[in-house]
Amino acid sequence: MSERAPLQLPPRPNTRLRTALIVLAFAAFTIATCIPAIGGVDIDFAAIAKNWRNGAEKLGQILQPDLAFLPRTIEPMLETLQMALIGAVASAIISVPLTLWAARPTNPNQLTRGLVRTAVNVIRSVPDLVYATVLVAVIGVGALPGVITLFLFNLGIVVKLVSEAIDSADHPYLEASLAAGGTQAQINRLIALPQSWPLFANQWLYALELNVRISAILGIVGAGGIGRLLNERRAFYAYDDVGTIILEILVVVILIEVCSNFLRRRLV
Repeated sequence: MSERAPLQLPPRPNTRLRTALIVLAFAAFTIATCIPAIGGVDIDFAAIAKNWRNGAEKLGQILQPDLAFLPRTIEPMLETLQMALIGAVASAIISVPLTLWAARPTNPNQLTRGLVRTAVNVIRSVPDLVYATVLVAVIGVGALPGVITLFLFNLGIVVKLVSEAIDSADHPYLEASLAAGGTQAQINRLIALPQSWPLFANQWLYALELNVRISAILGIVGAGGIGRLLNERRAFYAYDDVGTIILEILVVVILIEVCSNFLRRRLV
């Protein structure tokens, strides 16, 4: 009885040419976006080459932070943390009913679902700096415009992401409960909401992490917090103090991320 020939795998297709063409096309498109004559962005490479020493000098000053300035940053940083926490908690409370109204499995009414989704998309489409600038002009300089801005920013993110996650998941328990005669409100309260708590918790913690970063930027337009002090020291060209503030923000953000990851592993 003759032995069978050993099976051999087919040769691996050669994709080098296709990869090279993709890389060349991407490089050509990137270069084309820098040519103003065809509608690209006007990037003055000559000015960059001429003035790079100024940027290097400022960067060197930032990399030499004056730690003696640190005590003055404590109160603004505490204000930033308060803004971040209040904005996250307020948006967490409001996001629960809005998310249930925006998701198809928890709100079969197309009209109300469309209205909520439209409102959330409008909130998300406005940049946070625009909110802060308008609110500072209306309310005045301080922490309140920053808190409202963070609240709106968090609300748009949480409702959008959690409602889409609910839409994309399978919900056999919801369908079974609806077939058994349960009302939509009962199903949402007793089944949908308990199943969605891990999704909410994950996004709430993520929003809290973002708030510290964003509130540092909002202070530049007068919305309170450490950003206002950052803008003040930058205006006085005190880049060593700017370096101290940036270092403090970095440490605080890392600590909050470590704590949120710990809580996420416990809650999600």
